[in-house]
Amino acid sequence: MIEITDNARTKIVEILKEEDNPNLKLRTFIEGGGCSGFQYGFALVEDQDDSDWEFDLNDDYKVVVDFFSMQYLEGARIDYTEGIMGEQFVIDNPNAETTCGCGSSFGV
Repeated sequence: MIEITDNARTKIVEILKEEDNPNLKLRTFIEGGGCSGFQYGFALVEDQDDSDWEFDLNDDYKVVVDFFSMQYLEGARIDYTEGIMGEQFVIDNPNAETTCGCGSSFGV
């Protein structure tokens, strides 16, 4: 399971509404790279695989996570912050043993 905070939920729904495409979902994923080995990624997609994990934001909008990424995101918390350094999605991942200074990559 992944927790999506109210701040993140609100921002994701806002982004998806702006796109005005009822088939769009936010895909959250893990890929190789970054200074710590893996990095987080977000993409607006229409496609969804049968093995994807699905997280409903409301009746109309969803976040999807592929099977590979879910093994690294299990128990993670996705938040959205606004501050002096700008706006960003932040993932608090209990599976990460190391993280980079900016928080966009991690190692296990």
